[in-house]
Order: sequence, then structure tokens, then C-alpha cells
Amino acid sequence: MQEHRPRRFYRRSASPPLPTRALEDLRFIRQTMERSSSFTAVSGWGQVLVGATALAAMAIAHNQTTSKWLAIWIAEAAVACAIAFTSIYRKAHNKGLPLTSGPGKKFAVSFLPPALAGLILTIVLAKASLPQFLPGMWLLLYGAGVITGGAFSVAIVPVMGSCFMLAGAAAFIAPAAWGDAFMAAGFGGLHILFGFLIARKHGG
Repeated sequence: MQEHRPRRFYRRSASPPLPTRALEDLRFIRQTMERSSSFTAVSGWGQVLVGATALAAMAIAHNQTTSKWLAIWIAEAAVACAIAFTSIYRKAHNKGLPLTSGPGKKFAVSFLPPALAGLILTIVLAKASLPQFLPGMWLLLYGAGVITGGAFSVAIVPVMGSCFMLAGAAAFIAPAAWGDAFMAAGFGGLHILFGFLIARKHGG
């Protein structure tokens, strides 16, 4: 006589079979890499706005006393940093990426040493009563920071940094009275020019 065993019913797992899950994981990784590679770490429209504020600062600072001229440009630097941070954050958010990941973090870490060097040299030159060297130094070190940070971004960013360095070198050679013109051409004109190019070719 056959023994009758109770049938056991097994619930099917709600998770998809392994091949399907693997394909979904690969698709997610690919999309994340595409978003990360398209994030330039620099906002084009943010750069345009920074350039516009630099032109306004130059118009206000021109023909001012040395102390007022320096104060205006330091204030402009603070405004430019705020604009750059906000615009980069918004661009990263729109790409679905955290600000501290990928190119954004690498750009910030690489840009910081030249920026700190510029801050220290600003204090040194101001105390030594050598403000005529400030425009060249600012443009040169800013360009160096953009190049080092731009090594982790798209090719146009290091090109922009190179143009700033050339402008800084030219400012050292030119007469001191041309300092404001170089500041306007560099922090104003180059930011606006490259900002438009980045915005058009690399998504804002």
C-alpha cells in the first residue's frame, strides 16, 4: 500500500530571476556612468553669471583708492564663489548626482591648493604695498586651479584655465595701469565666453 505524503506548496520568490536582475544592475551602472561622465563639474551658465558680476566689479573698482579697489575685488571673489557653488550644485542635482561624487569632488580638491596660494599671496602683496601685481597673480593662479581641477572634467575646462594663465602672464608684462583691463578681460570676458561654450555643448 502506497504511503500518501502531504503535498508541500512552495511560494515563488517575488524577486525576478537572476538573469533579469543582472541586466537591471548593468543598466543602472551604465546609466550612472553616463550621467557621471556628462557632468562637467562646471556650470556654463554659472560661469556666465560670474563673468557678469566681474565686469560690474571692475566698473565699480576702477579709479578707486587701493584699499577700496582691493575690498571690492575681495567682495567680488566671495560673490563669485557663492554663484559657482550654487550653480555646480544645481547642475549635479539635475544630473541626479551627489555634489561630492565623481568630477565635482575631484575638481574642488584640485582647485583648492592654488586658491589658498592666491589668498596667501594676496595678503603678502597687500602688506608689501605691491597691489600692481595682484591682477597678474590672481589670473595666473586661478588659471592654474582651473587646469588642475579641469583634468577631471571635459577638455574645454583646462583650455579655459590655460587662457587665464596666459592673461595673467600678460598682465605681469603690461603696464600696471592696464590691471583693470586684464581683470575685466579675464574674470569677465573669459568666464562669459567659455561659460556659453560649456552651456551649449555640455548641458548647462
